[in-house]
Amino acid sequence: MTDSWSVAGRTFDSRLIVGTGKYKDFEQNAAALETSGAQIVTVAVRRVNVSDPKAPMLTDYIDPKKTTYLPNTAGCFTGDEAIRTLRLAREAGGWDLVKLEVLGEAKTLYPDMRETLKATEVLAKEGFLPMVYCADDPIAAKQLEDAGAVAIMPLGAPIGSGLGIQNKVMIRMIVEGANVPVLVDAGVGTASDASVAMELGCDGVLMNTAIAEAKDPIMMAHAMKLAVQSGRAAYLAGRMGRRQYADPSSPLAGLI
Repeated sequence: MTDSWSVAGRTFDSRLIVGTGKYKDFEQNAAALETSGAQIVTVAVRRVNVSDPKAPMLTDYIDPKKTTYLPNTAGCFTGDEAIRTLRLAREAGGWDLVKLEVLGEAKTLYPDMRETLKATEVLAKEGFLPMVYCADDPIAAKQLEDAGAVAIMPLGAPIGSGLGIQNKVMIRMIVEGANVPVLVDAGVGTASDASVAMELGCDGVLMNTAIAEAKDPIMMAHAMKLAVQSGRAAYLAGRMGRRQYADPSSPLAGLI
């Protein structure tokens, strides 16, 4: 089954996006990426070396000509800081498709939506194509879309928590109201969480810690690949309706 998706005019077959942090080394990161089948990797440009040839570089292990790099602003706590970071990323690698995240404070790593919205407007005017990490809020999601976000990326749970999707109702509302792709970003802990995101109708799932901190990251990458595929297939198939009481698989009339 061919079931591609597109963001900002770019089409991908895999609906799984993986990160490039917390792995023991770049080699393990590259192996997990290959096993996952993901075609996009997020890169925290303030933390991951993509420009200093004197130190090990991610680009030596993950070829940016074969895999789409999605620079992100992890660790930024103001809109101005995030904008500067992405300007530097564009200078370093020519990237315009980027992931914007502006954090409110360090304990929860919850997004500061006021700063996020302001930064989205600036980046869109400067020609960036921002995929935006945001709260699971359908009103905020629509405001981001109107401001120029090319994808909406609501958190399922706090970054790195592994708690799974905590508010399925809000994620569903965001999906139903969006005219751009919606991808769950943050909170996935295991394969069933990824399936839930896809069953809600999301266009994709982004994860890092769930794979990188698994006891066997390569096997978990494989599990996540299958989970995203099965969740998407279940969404397309259309689940049965929920019933208040039992309904027998075989009719009760005409029993012997």
